[in-house]
Amino acid sequence: MKFGGTSVGSIKAMAQAVEIVVNSLAAWPRMVVVVSALSGVTDRLLDSASQALEGDAAPAQRAAEDLTRLHGEMLEALVADPARREETGSEIQRLIAEFSSLCHAIAVLGEATPRAMDAVVSLGERMCVRLMAAALASAGSPAQAVDATDLVITDDTYQSAHPDFEATLRASRMVLLPILDAGSVAVVTGFIGATRAGITTTLGRGGSDYTAAILGAALPSNEVWIWTDVDGVMTTDPRLAPDARSIPELSYREVSELAYFGAKVLHPKTIRPVIEAGIGLRVCNTFNPSHPGTRLVAELGTPQAGVVKAVTAVRGLALITVEGRGMMGVPGMAARTFGAVAATGISVPLITQASSEQSICFAVPFEASGRVIDAIHAAFIHEIVSRDIDRVWASGEVGIITVVGSGMRSTPGVAGRIFTALGGCLVNVIAIAQGSSEVAISLVVSSDEMKPAVLALHDLIIKGL
Repeated sequence: MKFGGTSVGSIKAMAQAVEIVVNSLAAWPRMVVVVSALSGVTDRLLDSASQALEGDAAPAQRAAEDLTRLHGEMLEALVADPARREETGSEIQRLIAEFSSLCHAIAVLGEATPRAMDAVVSLGERMCVRLMAAALASAGSPAQAVDATDLVITDDTYQSAHPDFEATLRASRMVLLPILDAGSVAVVTGFIGATRAGITTTLGRGGSDYTAAILGAALPSNEVWIWTDVDGVMTTDPRLAPDARSIPELSYREVSELAYFGAKVLHPKTIRPVIEAGIGLRVCNTFNPSHPGTRLVAELGTPQAGVVKAVTAVRGLALITVEGRGMMGVPGMAARTFGAVAATGISVPLITQASSEQSICFAVPFEASGRVIDAIHAAFIHEIVSRDIDRVWASGEVGIITVVGSGMRSTPGVAGRIFTALGGCLVNVIAIAQGSSEVAISLVVSSDEMKPAVLALHDLIIKGL
């Protein structure tokens, strides 16, 4: 079970998470619990380190005081035994002191390397597991806090590390199985790992889901349950469409598209480990545990009601277009283009190309568009001078709307109804992309047309398309 920041972010939420674990132990006596930092703590740690880099030590001092108060109040409310409360409080205070020392070092050096930032942000999870383990023990369920630095072995790409799955499998089984055999719940830090040399790394923001999937596959577990603050995977963002509803069942392919294109309920990398291990995955609501949530399966066994399952939206992008009559029929133009983009370290979420081969169009984060254009100019300087490439340019801010549903594969006319719905609310589609799986269609629209586009397409789901 993985509990996100909002699922442990208050005394009431933490108590609810503890109750869920305790109640589930009758059916699942061998349980690993993965937790994120308390809600807002990771941002506070990052902000304090950034301010220290600018020479301002006051935010780190205030953060240390607030972290002490926050975790202390939760310990007081959730841990009845004074000795256990004092022991856990001392461990948390040691971690807060480590945070203060790291921020002081950053301020003195005037430098914050990715390695240093990983050390800082890992502290939120490390404090939370100790609190959660103490709360579980106080509720009558023996529990042991475990730092994932002893379990998840990664490369040294700090802030977005890649796990070594074989090494992680060996380490996880060696550490976790004895804890489970002894009848305890293993409470593990999400989001973090360590290099082979033992240096702390992180898996990227939102990586606690990924941690749960990695450990679930390594043990292996029977199922992985992601506990969040909504009733499973929703048909769209309920902040955009109040009539959004949970989806009872999704295929891994469908949820992969949703996670990649903006559905915040799952980290995009969560799917791979569970698919490869062949284990179940479920998304549940901590604050409504009786709701069945969303069950994720390898393949949908029976025909599902509704062709389209969900609509997602990703904001803050720009379209980069490389165009020129001299590109037509010239091998390697796309490879050189994306080689130049890859050299900047920027990810491309969508690509489309005209059949005439006279232009290539792709999406990048809006704030990175200038760097991408500079890189492409440098890569094609000779073609630009000789006018084989006429221009490289960026659009204004756009977003990607993605319509997802495995039923689209076998249903004629879906694209027609999608574009009719968008035309009916005067939304102009700038670019289109569809994968060969036909599970998703992605549409690029201007940023100010995002909400009406989502509402129009979500209305098709409500009406049963």
